[in-house]
Amino acid sequence: SVESFRVPRQAEEEEGTLTKITGTVKSYYDSAVNTVSGYVDSIKGLKLEEKAKNLYDETTTVLGTYAGIAQDQLYHFFHH
Repeated sequence: SVESFRVPRQAEEEEGTLTKITGTVKSYYDSAVNTVSGYVDSIKGLKLEEKAKNLYDETTTVLGTYAGIAQDQLYHFFHH
């Protein structure tokens, strides 16, 4: 009669261990997903695409201005 109680108990302990392992793995997975989601939100928050576009626009404006100045200098140098 004692052994009849040991088998269910052992099954319960194994189930408990499996549940603990599953819970731990799920916890690590959830933590990793949350961390990655946080990084993605941070990157979106930085608006990198917008910053890159603004940098390009500002650079082309500055280069256009300097190219215009250089063109004027060359024109006046050769025509005067």
